[in-house]
Amino acid sequence: MLLSPFVRHRFTSRATVPAVCGSATLALALTVQAGAALAADLPVKPTVADLVKQSTAQDWRPLDPDNTLYMDLPVGRVVIELAADFAPQNVANIKTLVRERYFDGLSMMRSQDNYVAQWGDPDEKNPRPLGSAKAKVPGEFTVPARFDKHFVRQPDADGYAPEIGHSNGFPVGRDPKAGTTWVAHCYATVGVARDADTDSGNGSQLYAITGHAPRHLDRNITAVGRVVSGMELLSSLPRGAEAMGFYGASEAKMPITRVRLAADVPAAERVPLEVMRSEAPIYRDIIEAQRNRGGPWNKYAANYVELCNAPIPVRLHPAP
Repeated sequence: MLLSPFVRHRFTSRATVPAVCGSATLALALTVQAGAALAADLPVKPTVADLVKQSTAQDWRPLDPDNTLYMDLPVGRVVIELAADFAPQNVANIKTLVRERYFDGLSMMRSQDNYVAQWGDPDEKNPRPLGSAKAKVPGEFTVPARFDKHFVRQPDADGYAPEIGHSNGFPVGRDPKAGTTWVAHCYATVGVARDADTDSGNGSQLYAITGHAPRHLDRNITAVGRVVSGMELLSSLPRGAEAMGFYGASEAKMPITRVRLAADVPAAERVPLEVMRSEAPIYRDIIEAQRNRGGPWNKYAANYVELCNAPIPVRLHPAP
């Protein structure tokens, strides 16, 4: 470890300091020592982990089985919570596809570095039949803000929305003048792939954000949920060699074993996950802890946190 001359002198005897450093450096050293002593007297701020440990059972909610998807891959299970309040028509169509086993046996079709992982049917010439699901569903890029009964505002500025916050575990933007709200495209957000027309998506091809939050997608594409468990399985997929990260014909693709609604899976086979309630007072404390991080390592508090960097704690239900 390299030390500056001033720091090295701090490790010598006090008698040698004036001779080597001079009176000005000695005064600076004493000032630094005094500042360090003052900092040591300041209260230690709780970290996010500290607050999660302090939470109570009332601060958590179980996932709704009717709005939870299990996507089973050979390497593990991806758990997706659907945002039915923000995209009811698209979510309903996805549930139809899932219940008719549309995704079973398909594969991951795209993994673009610092962007998305996408899955569905890549065969556009001979696509898999949709069954009773709709071929076109209107894009649900926003919903009326009055429909959102759980919004809790986050006190930070945002370049993509006049207001930001969380609603029932989802990061959201809000425009009070337009009276609209929407799910933000943060890491792990799940959306409906589409072509140029706003109604060209139907949920048969879905994607999850695996890179830096592409917030420019907000209000341009339908976000239908977020991955609450198993993101490491998607973010670690081999990158596709073709344009936009699509896999070529000769590339190995991760197969999808099956996709099921949790409600259709026996209770013993479900994953008992809980999400911290966005409206719980302790969650506001967690946002503040992320804005001004505590602990002995942090030396500077930004007094700011981006919407997509605000943690949304998820845990397994504690054993009784």
